[in-house]
Amino acid sequence: MWYVIQVQTGREEQILKEARRYQVQEYYDEIFIPHYERRRKYLGQWHTETELLFPGYLFVISSAPEELYKALKRIPQLTKLLGTGEKWTSMSDEDIEIVELLSGREHLMKLSEGYIQGDTVTVTRGPLKGLEGKISRIDRHKRLAWLTVELFGRTVELQAGLEIIRKE
Repeated sequence: MWYVIQVQTGREEQILKEARRYQVQEYYDEIFIPHYERRRKYLGQWHTETELLFPGYLFVISSAPEELYKALKRIPQLTKLLGTGEKWTSMSDEDIEIVELLSGREHLMKLSEGYIQGDTVTVTRGPLKGLEGKISRIDRHKRLAWLTVELFGRTVELQAGLEIIRKE
């Protein structure tokens, strides 16, 4: 089962290391932070960088959630284990499908490519292909797209790398 841990934004990598340091590996199959690729220009050249896809969240796959819950509570920087009340609830199949669709097995959302014709965006390559209806806005200069998706029982806006090849 998949679970979500809310952490202080900007400290995701540090808390991921802490989770590994606190000897909780025996209670999870995998713990990860999904990222996305984007392009930035500096020093006169284009560079591919990675950013957090879900700032403030860690994801964990575990078959022993009760034990993992107790072990994770020892980590001081942990903000919250997502669930209802005192119960840590697993992600829905739909939420898992969205995270896997976007970030794949590597937990890295690759850069997408597309073009704009009039007011219509068409994605020709990458994980955003087929998700054009979810794109709420695009910044061509920053090579970013914002997606609006239903996740964790609410509407969430995500950033993703999108290279617009041409505009007609």
